[in-house]
Amino acid sequence: MSSKSKKRKGTEQMDAEQNSQKKQLQSPQNSKKKGFGAMKKLLLDVDCGVDDAQAIMLALAAPKVEILGITCVHGNTTVDNVYKNVLRVLKTCNKLEIPVYKGAAKSILGIKVGDENFHGKDGLGDAPDDADAPDAKKIQEENAVSAIIRIVNKNPGEVSLVATGPLTNLALAVRMDPTLPGKLKGLYIMGGNTESRGNTTVCGEFNFAADPEAAYVVLNDYQCETHLACWEFTCYNKLPWEFCDAWLGQDSNKARFMAKIFRHSMEESKKDSGSLNSTGFISCDSFAMAAAVDDSFVTESDRYPVSVELAGTHTRGMMIVDTQGLLNKTHKACIMKKVDMGKFEKMMMAALK
Repeated sequence: MSSKSKKRKGTEQMDAEQNSQKKQLQSPQNSKKKGFGAMKKLLLDVDCGVDDAQAIMLALAAPKVEILGITCVHGNTTVDNVYKNVLRVLKTCNKLEIPVYKGAAKSILGIKVGDENFHGKDGLGDAPDDADAPDAKKIQEENAVSAIIRIVNKNPGEVSLVATGPLTNLALAVRMDPTLPGKLKGLYIMGGNTESRGNTTVCGEFNFAADPEAAYVVLNDYQCETHLACWEFTCYNKLPWEFCDAWLGQDSNKARFMAKIFRHSMEESKKDSGSLNSTGFISCDSFAMAAAVDDSFVTESDRYPVSVELAGTHTRGMMIVDTQGLLNKTHKACIMKKVDMGKFEKMMMAALK
């Protein structure tokens, strides 16, 4: 999850319009008419801060979507807070039957970077929990990495994996089972950057900067259909604060819960002049989730080989977009450029109804 922008101006984005690929109402991987109208199977890997909560609620409200499990990873807060936060979200949505798994508590190298308190110390705005909070014993005994491997192998070719936190669990999973990526239907990631603009380090987006080694492994070893909702893209697609007011003003327990947990990070966002010099409401993780839920949501994307810088003094954790083909990689990721914001608003509103 991306924390607030540090207002750093990145380098100019290279003119790559000739490589832009228009995604019309149907994406290539869904042109196969297998199981038309069938349930979409999602597996979510989260570091549950407020916008992870928003993304989870969006998926829970979506029609014809089955969430097979939610795995937890360090990031916006400790992994112990993350799984408690996920349980709070599921309780609010009356979905406590969805299994939740505890995963990696640290990055691959155990190095911490950035401010983990943008969403409050507990990740959900330090908003007091209800007296009847979900029992932490509801967490599954199986660890997150094993669960990812088991669930994907049980449903080969059917599971879309949505990752909205640091990619530590995914990196460990592919090291344990190198065949895993080939059994995914698709991989959707909120993370990385395309214009060297940082929000945690000078040139690093939070999810990738929090575990650059894991991001490197995932972008290089997951040779499956990969979709990236990167930091700058989310900033260019803000929702107006007026929408946020109407969204939170809905008469529902879900809306009241979101208003309570979102207050802290909303105030932090409004203190800033705005990410990339404009103001508005950014739900970073919800873009990746919306793309996984609705194949027609992304209307235009770039397709390039990508990787992650590991050694730079100022660029460690920065995503590399190989527009010239110099990395000699055959696998190309879909980097989101344009989306249907009308659909996005409808999905967001439905999430809190």
